Formats: sequence, C-alpha cells, structure tokens
Amino acid sequence: MKMLRKAPPKTSAAVLNRSLERGLLLLRAFGPGADVLGNGDFVERTGLPKATVSRLARTLVECGFLEHDVIRQAYRLGVPVLSVAHAMRTGSKILQTAAPLMREVAQKRLINVGVAAADGDDMVYLESFRFNQRSSLRTVVSGQRVPMELTALGRAHLSTLSGEERAARLASLEHGSTRHWKLIKAQVMEAIDHVHRLGYCVAAWQPEVVALATPLTIAGHQPVVLNFSVRTTDALREVSANLSKPLLQLREAIVKAMAALEHD
Repeated sequence: MKMLRKAPPKTSAAVLNRSLERGLLLLRAFGPGADVLGNGDFVERTGLPKATVSRLARTLVECGFLEHDVIRQAYRLGVPVLSVAHAMRTGSKILQTAAPLMREVAQKRLINVGVAAADGDDMVYLESFRFNQRSSLRTVVSGQRVPMELTALGRAHLSTLSGEERAARLASLEHGSTRHWKLIKAQVMEAIDHVHRLGYCVAAWQPEVVALATPLTIAGHQPVVLNFSVRTTDALREVSANLSKPLLQLREAIVKAMAALEHD
C-alpha cells in the first residue's frame, strides 16, 4: 500500500492547526480501491501514530465525515464529504464556463477533453469528456487522480510554479518516485520548457495514449490545466501537429468566456 502523496504545507507551521491537518490526511487516504480503510491502513497511508489515527477517526465519525463499519472494524467516507464535493463543483465558475466548450470540442473531434488541478503530488480531474471505442461521449467521474510527474497535465502545472515552489515539488516527487527519477526529471524539465516556448506540452505515459496539456490561468481562481488525449499509435510529433492549435484555441475561448462572465 502506497504512502499518501501529499504536499508540504503552504503556510508557516505556526499557523497550521495540526489536528485539523492530520484529520484531513485521513480523508485524503481514501481513493480508488480504498473505499474502506482500517486504522492500520490509515497508519500506513499517512505515517501518523496509531493512537492519533484512532482518536482522529472517532472524531470524524462523530462529525459524520466517516462512517464506522462495526463488522469490518473499518471506516468509509460519510455523506458530508459528497456534499462538500458537490458544492465545490457547482460553485466553480471555471467549470460552469468551460464544460460546454469542452464538450463541444470533444464531440466535434472525437477526442478526450479534460481539466484538472493539482493536489499534492497528483493531478485531480475536475471534469472530463471522453469517447470510448464506439465514439459515444461519456463523462468521467470527477476526482480521478493521475501522477503529476508522468502526465502532460502535471508537467504543464509544474511550468506555472515559481522556481522555489517547483524545486519543493520536484523534491517531493523525487522522494516518492522510482529509481528512474533522473530520466523522469529530464522529461519534466523538457516539458516545462515546451510550455514556456509553445504554450503546451505532450506526454505518453500510458500505452498508445498521447496527451497534450496547457495551463489555464484566470485571475482570482486556482490554476487549472486543460488537456486533450487520444488513443493512437501515431508519433507524439504528429499528434501535437494535429491537436496543439485546437487545444490553445479552446484555452483562449475559455479565458475569453470567463472574462465576459466576470465583466457582467
């Protein structure tokens, strides 16, 4: 079981509420394939002491954010978590504005179009319109996590960070990476340079899947990343030649639509 990929605190340790921070680590421990977790799972995923985990889990149960399965002696996420997630999605002006534009491009080009944001060492999909082999449009459930260092999404995000922030994030990624980190870091730095020069980067971390990504930065909102992906055996250069311009055009359309919304 893998240790939770988490970010260094963005604020001074003196400002943080340690109990709250640790309680949120328990909630972050859940994910695909980890819908029910016991105290031992929490300890392994968060690195927290068992006594601390037990105390925090009881508190989260009392608050409704965890449900205790007495038979399995384990916990699952409670209803308020879904309510908070729903409020985040429905309250996002970027998602409200971008979704119809993304859907239109996905349908027109029969490709996958998504938008994601960083969470620790991962990228989390906020919205994604995808086509299966029958070319029917479907929406992937928001919340899917993908590794930052391997994906076009993550590498585009890294291009938006300041030198100090990027160094801290790369150090965190190296700590949780495999022995191939030297090669991965070289690819990351090349992708960052590509974003700075051309506005996008490209990666193929899954077999026969090529993805392009570009940062979507709008004042007053958390930075997000827009991406296209296709299942293909074509070379990365060929896919880039076909999709880079439409990707950048979609980014500009979203930025323009957001500007009009903010102006109104």
